[in-house]
Amino acid sequence: MKLLAKWLLSATALLALTYLYTGVELQGFGAALLAAAVIGLFNIFLRPILILLTLPVTLVTMGLFLFVINALLFWAAATLLDGFQVRDFTAALLGSLLYSIFSLVIDSALERLFPQQ
Repeated sequence: MKLLAKWLLSATALLALTYLYTGVELQGFGAALLAAAVIGLFNIFLRPILILLTLPVTLVTMGLFLFVINALLFWAAATLLDGFQVRDFTAALLGSLLYSIFSLVIDSALERLFPQQ
């Protein structure tokens, strides 16, 4: 139940992001659901590999390179999907940053709604 709620709220956050920032565009809630799923899968499977491969750069930049990784995954999801567009890398960087903030709020709210036992 918590996973379904997180997916729906993440799609809603993506849709809200398109209204707050013009660099990211979605073609509707269906595209937002698909984009949220793809971004989630990228974060589960690709992000740890990319973090491991870029560990020296991440250490030298004191963790700031993680923003670049997030932006690249956000942009990659947009290139794979037809109903999800990101204007350029700067838009991907800002869009992924805003989406991460929304995700933190969603995770915090879901932890209160579905406490671990």
